[in-house]
Amino acid sequence: MQSQQDYVLRTVEERGVRFIQLWFTDVLGVPKAFNITPAELETALEEGMTFDGSAIDGFSRVQESDVLARPDAKTFQILPIKPNGVPMARVFCDITHLDGTPFEGDPRHVLRRALERAHDAGFSFYAAPEVEYFYFADGDPSHPPKPLDAGSYFELTVADVASDLRKRTVLTLEEMGIPVEYSQHEDAPSQHEIDLRYTDALTMADTVMTVRMIVKEIALERGVHATFMPKPLEGVQGSGMHTHFSLFEGDVNAFYDPGDEHGLSKVARGFIAGLLTHAREITAVTNQLVNSYKRLVVGYEAPVYVAWARNNRSVVVNVPHAKRGKEDSTRIEYRAPDPACNPYLAFAVVLAAGLAGVQEGYELAPETAANLYETTPEERMAEGIRTLPASMHEAVEEMERSELVAETLGEHVFEWFIRNKRAEWSAYKRTVTQFELDRYLPRF
Repeated sequence: MQSQQDYVLRTVEERGVRFIQLWFTDVLGVPKAFNITPAELETALEEGMTFDGSAIDGFSRVQESDVLARPDAKTFQILPIKPNGVPMARVFCDITHLDGTPFEGDPRHVLRRALERAHDAGFSFYAAPEVEYFYFADGDPSHPPKPLDAGSYFELTVADVASDLRKRTVLTLEEMGIPVEYSQHEDAPSQHEIDLRYTDALTMADTVMTVRMIVKEIALERGVHATFMPKPLEGVQGSGMHTHFSLFEGDVNAFYDPGDEHGLSKVARGFIAGLLTHAREITAVTNQLVNSYKRLVVGYEAPVYVAWARNNRSVVVNVPHAKRGKEDSTRIEYRAPDPACNPYLAFAVVLAAGLAGVQEGYELAPETAANLYETTPEERMAEGIRTLPASMHEAVEEMERSELVAETLGEHVFEWFIRNKRAEWSAYKRTVTQFELDRYLPRF
C-alpha cells in the first residue's frame, strides 16, 4: 500500500511543484513558514528540518534554540494561488526537540495532547467554526478603515468587490478540499462570514489557519485588505468565531439522547456545565487581544453572559435545534471565541473545560429563557449569572488562577502567554487614544 509520504513525493513530481512551504504557528497563532525545494522534501519528511526556535515568539530561549519542523504528510496540499505562476504546496508541521520529543511551545502539540486525553476517555472531538472577517480598502492604521460595501446581514449584493472576493475565496477553499457549509454577508458593512463543515478538531485548527491565509491572499490580489481583527469599526458588531462542538464515541454522537426532552445526553449537559464553570478562565485564550474586549459588550449580539440556552444569542453557550431526522447532529455552539485567536490553543481549552464537566459530574444550571441583554444586574445576580471578563487585564487575572488552563497549555505556553498578554495590556494602558483627545483635550 502506498504510504502518505510516497503520495506526497509523487504528487510534487507529477504536478511540477517548485516550492513546498512548511507551515506552523507561534503561540499567538501567527502563521510562520519557510520554503524548501523538492530536492529537500524527502529528507524533511523523514528527519524534519532544523531551524532557530529563538526567533519565534513563545518558542525556545536563545541557549536552547534549535528545534525541528517535522511535516505532517497528511496535511499536504497544492496551493491554488501561484505567485508568478510558480506551482507551490504547503504542509503543516509539528515542532519537536532535536531528539524527536514534542516541543512544549508548539500549539499543535498542545491540542494533540488535549485530544489524547479525550481519546483516553473514549471520545473524539469535532469542531465547526463560523469565521467572520472584514474587507477594507487598505490596511493602513493611520486612518479609519474604509469598508468596501454598505451591505448588512444576508444582503444579496450585485457585482461588488467584497462579495466577489468572498465567492472566489470559497471556490479556492473547495479546490483545496476544504468544504464550506455556508457563506454570506454579515451584519456590519463589508463584514463577511464563512462557515466550515464539521471535522476533527486538529484538522479544523489547521483549516482555520489556512482559511485566514487564503482570505488575505485573495484580497491582496485585488489590492484590498482582509482583517480578522475582532472589532475594527465602532458602532457596528465585531467579528466572532462562534464554533460548534461535539463529542463522539466511535460513530455515535455522545451529545444526543433520544430519551431527553431536548435531546441532550448526560455527556452534553456535563460538557456545557464545564464550559460555563471555566468560561472566564479560558477567555484570555479564546479572546486574546486587547481589542477582543471591544467586541464583548452589550448591544452588538456578542456573548457577554455566562449562561446557556437554546437559540439565544445573549448567552455564551447556545444549543441549536437539531434538524428533524438529524437529531444525531446534536451539538453545542460556544459563542465567545473571535477569529484572531490561536485555534489550536482555543480548541484545547474548550475541550479541557468541557471534559472536566463530563468527568467530574458538574451539575448544569437551568436553561436561561430570557434575553439577558434586557435584564437588570440584580435579576442576573439573583440567577447567579456572571459575565465574561470585560478586559484583557481581567481575563489574564482569571487565567493565571486557573489550574485547568495551566495543565492544558503546559508550563511553557502558559507562562509565556501570560507574560506576553501582561506586556500588551501595559502598553495599551500607556497609549493615549483618539477617544481621549476628542473627549478631554478641548474641555480640560
